[in-house]
Amino acid sequence: MNICFIMYPWENIDAENDTSLALIRECVRRKHGVAMCTPANLTIRDSVTNAFCTVIGRMDKVPSTLKAFYRKAELREEMLPLAGFDAIFFRANPPLDPIMLNFLDSVKDDVFIINSLQGMREANNKLYTAAFGDAHSNIIPNTHVSKNKDYLIKQIKDSKADKMILKPLNGFGGSGVILIEKSAMSNINSLLDFYITTGEGESNYVILQDYIEGADQGDVRILLLNGDPVGAMRRVPGKDDHRSNVSAGGSVQKHTLTKAEKALCKQIGPKLVKDGLYFVGIDVIGGKLVEVNVMSPGGITYINKVYKNKRKVEEKVIDFLESKVIDKLQAFDRRTRLRKAVDEA
Repeated sequence: MNICFIMYPWENIDAENDTSLALIRECVRRKHGVAMCTPANLTIRDSVTNAFCTVIGRMDKVPSTLKAFYRKAELREEMLPLAGFDAIFFRANPPLDPIMLNFLDSVKDDVFIINSLQGMREANNKLYTAAFGDAHSNIIPNTHVSKNKDYLIKQIKDSKADKMILKPLNGFGGSGVILIEKSAMSNINSLLDFYITTGEGESNYVILQDYIEGADQGDVRILLLNGDPVGAMRRVPGKDDHRSNVSAGGSVQKHTLTKAEKALCKQIGPKLVKDGLYFVGIDVIGGKLVEVNVMSPGGITYINKVYKNKRKVEEKVIDFLESKVIDKLQAFDRRTRLRKAVDEA
């Protein structure tokens, strides 16, 4: 099987904790061919969608640690047609590049893509949660998304809570997430100017969300595969930061899913699968869904470390990927046989 990872550059990988690297190493361990490219390296040659790829050389013996694997991997550069791969594993960081999706549209019928292009179009990381909330649902915290500063200020003033969370729509890894308080309203105006205004005649969307009690104790990252949880961890904020993201200085602890969290996964799982969002990371605080991460959900290496599982999370993910590729190949073979039977009738 040959797999192309569309992701961030190889040199940007955290060799000790990177989820993409864990997935790549598992593919190499299973003797699959692996190539990587960034969204900027997609190209069209003779009307065929290609990519300037970094190809990982096959290994007779794959190192047991990510750090050693990263150090010993032999890389070469080559332009390759995307339709020649069996699967494309999408791992690029937000924001989502719509031009990149247009490139991939030309191969989506030939290659199994995880996550699906349509699913990613619909599931912008921080807006997708609205698909699970309504007037009768208590599954997500009260959320406002707007570029209108006056509207956002009014929502802050009208809120019954003293605290709210403010964050940019296209941030990731905890970047730009701040806690605001009504007692500091004099600062809100300039904060919103900073978040909304780009300085280029355009503006950014801002998310304003009710603060969930207990958020100062951290959040829960749950990884879902084909709609079902395959791993979870509690992320605890650092001493001087309200954010629990590990990239922002948070730490990781073991976590057993609560009854409410299991019910939450069961409620949202079918829609995720229906939308082709097979590998997803969700962030939960106090039993409420805060974010759905569909582009490059992380956490595999941390979950493996705190649980010391013999069966690693990446093994389950690649098992699933292999099964979907086999299903696609079998469906193609069956269709070919049936068409041949009709042609020869």
